Order: sequence, then C-alpha cells, then structure tokens
Amino acid sequence: MILAAGRGERMRPLTDSTPKPLLPVAGKPLLAYHLEKLAKAGVQRVVINHAHLGAQIEAYVGDGSRWQLDAQFSPEPAGGLETAGGIIQALPLLGDDPFWLINGDVYCEVDFATLPSALADHDRASLLLVDNPPHHPAGDFHLQGGRITAQQGERLTYAGIGLFSADWLATERLTKCKLKPYFDEAIAEQRLAGVKFSGYWQDVGTPARLSALEAHLAAGEK
Repeated sequence: MILAAGRGERMRPLTDSTPKPLLPVAGKPLLAYHLEKLAKAGVQRVVINHAHLGAQIEAYVGDGSRWQLDAQFSPEPAGGLETAGGIIQALPLLGDDPFWLINGDVYCEVDFATLPSALADHDRASLLLVDNPPHHPAGDFHLQGGRITAQQGERLTYAGIGLFSADWLATERLTKCKLKPYFDEAIAEQRLAGVKFSGYWQDVGTPARLSALEAHLAAGEK
C-alpha cells in the first residue's frame, strides 16, 4: 500500500495543482520510483489511497500495467483519514497477508526485495529505520537487537516503509486517526520489529528536500 492522500501543505504552491506523489524528480513523478521498485521486487498488486487531487493519481497510474502491477485505489474524503484511518479503509483491498506500507512522499534506495516479507507470530509490524536527518534530529524510535523499544538502543527515524500485519487494525472502527498511538501500543507490548537501512533516504516534505533529491539523482549517486 502506498500512502498518497496527504495535502502537502509544506510543498505549496507546488501541491496546489499537483498531488505531492506526482511532483517530478529527475524527470518522473516521485510515485513512479516506488512503483518501479515494487515491480522489480516481484510485487504484483498495489493499493494506493488518495484524497487531494486523487483523480490525477488514478489517471497517472491507471491499472498499473505499465509497471506489470495490478493497481487499485482507495479514495478518501476531503482532508483524508490520516494514516491509520487510510489503512483501515483499504484493508478489504489488501487481503489477509502482511503487506508493505510505503509513504508516497519518501525516496529510499533500499532494495525492496531485501525487506522482511513475513512477521513473527506475535509482531504487528516490522519498520524500516534510518539515521536521523538534519530536519528530525530527535528521531522516532529506539532499535535494539531487531526490536523497537521505548528507551533502549539506537535512536533512529522511521523511514515511512514497513511490513504490516493485515489483522492489526482489522477490528478498528473506520475513522480519521493517526498511526502513532498504535505504534506506541505495539512497542509497549513488545510487538514491533525494526530493521536499519544505512543507504540514501530522503523525506521529500519541502521544496528544499525535493531539490536535494533532484541534485542527488542528477549526480548519479543512486
């Protein structure tokens, strides 16, 4: 599932007429990089949620066949449902197996085929973590021995990519809600795994970071 429902306020005015996942980077939309990598990793079906200018996303992706993917969409009301709400609504499209969840506004050079494809029986999710970027020096979670903990281990930033259990939110009521409280609950229950990625990653949340990614790709450093 690719999360593509955000308004992209910090990207305005670029996102006034273009949804953030469709902003061009080195000649193609940011979303295309995700679709290419998923197809290369052997993924066959992708679900994309959207709210702001979602018709543009559907028109660009179509049925997904140009990437050898089966693309389906989960439209949300104006303003979106936040991350957890978006997942809850999309669950009927995602099936019963664990699924990768990917923020549509990140760029990451991890090989998706190396990411976890299965969860331990008790785990809710396995998150990809990266070193804390300059704009987020405090990080999000601690990682120790492959487990995300409340206090122990290296402090890292959530990359916006992870493997999620399909039954984690299956009994939750559909409403606009964030994912962070569910993460906190899973950490308290010791049910959240983590993997660190040390390669190039960028949260494309501002025009400056978009320019930084453009420069990185133009330099051929990918």
